[in-house]
Amino acid sequence: MTDLKDAIAAAGQHWSIEVTPPGATKIDSFAEILAPDTTVNVTFLPGTDPMDTVDVAVRLRDDGMNPVPHIAARSVQSRDQLGSIVKEMASRANIDEVLVIGGGVDNPVGDFASSMEILETGVLQENGISRIGVSGHPEGSPDINDDQLAEALEWKNDFARREGLELYIETQFCFEADPVIAWENRIRARGNDLPIRIGIPGPATIKTLLRFAQISGIGPSMRMITKQARNVTRLLTVQSPHTLITGLAEAMANDPESRLSHFHYYPFGGFARTEKWATAVAAGDFDLLPKGGFSVKEN
Repeated sequence: MTDLKDAIAAAGQHWSIEVTPPGATKIDSFAEILAPDTTVNVTFLPGTDPMDTVDVAVRLRDDGMNPVPHIAARSVQSRDQLGSIVKEMASRANIDEVLVIGGGVDNPVGDFASSMEILETGVLQENGISRIGVSGHPEGSPDINDDQLAEALEWKNDFARREGLELYIETQFCFEADPVIAWENRIRARGNDLPIRIGIPGPATIKTLLRFAQISGIGPSMRMITKQARNVTRLLTVQSPHTLITGLAEAMANDPESRLSHFHYYPFGGFARTEKWATAVAAGDFDLLPKGGFSVKEN
């Protein structure tokens, strides 16, 4: 039991969290919520001004955090605009790490349709970006078929080696460990060497989790949350990802070759609530449950 608890706490180290520009307006000070140097991703939402993402990154840096702004390929108009965005990120927020995604729009607004096209421009390297996250889809994507996903991941591994850049995968959120573990095994067998930050839904009501799951179009593990949502009396029950994290931590501890590395939290149930929960897990401030999983101690 002690070994399992240690494995969970070890897996919970160096976690990251996400914030949207609208969500950031509700936070007076990141330093009052997060420990110094916490990695915080800043989204670039469809139809928004990319400078909103830059402004939040500046706030985070000023508050002592490590901001990782998103670059959404299908929302960037041109190479010139990309250069302007990245230059602002680097000069104003001292950014050397970004997450490059395709972006949640069907039709590109400009010249880029994929994250690979952004990477190929060389703009990131020209502005001192040396660490780059790319998206991962353990349960597939509604926009890209499995063969295309596999080809894209092979290309990104080759790109990282060719350019001498530090790339990593950051995944969509899931509700069950088994699909994530099976996916990691598959892509590793096909040559993936990129470390993986696993997307974790922070504690939230079942109703909230179901809403975000439907928006995101996640795969098989959505069945679990859908089944729970059928019980109307449980819709407002707060669900934590304790069984998901337990399963992932066991896999990480038992397989030294696994590329699963850290947890990235999506704070669907609130930014401060997620921070408190993630901090408790990393500190080992929880009790294992007889039927599996764990319960974070209430302070």
